Amino acid sequence: MSKMTQTQKVREYIEQHGSIDAWRAMNELGIMRLASRIADLKAEGVPIAKEMKTKRREDGSFACWAEYTIAS
Repeated sequence: MSKMTQTQKVREYIEQHGSIDAWRAMNELGIMRLASRIADLKAEGVPIAKEMKTKRREDGSFACWAEYTIAS
């Protein structure tokens, strides 16, 4: 039995949950370099879409992050 690569884990996660961001990749999959795995998926021909998200923190500053999906 072969182990799943990080790239395979990311693709499967997106397919099951609809999207992924760096926090979920790190905490749920143990993947630290999500952008690299997304680049790998794009190189394989997977149509990945990126949406930038923003949230205002309690101190008034903003948190920004990328959320990735498989484009239809």
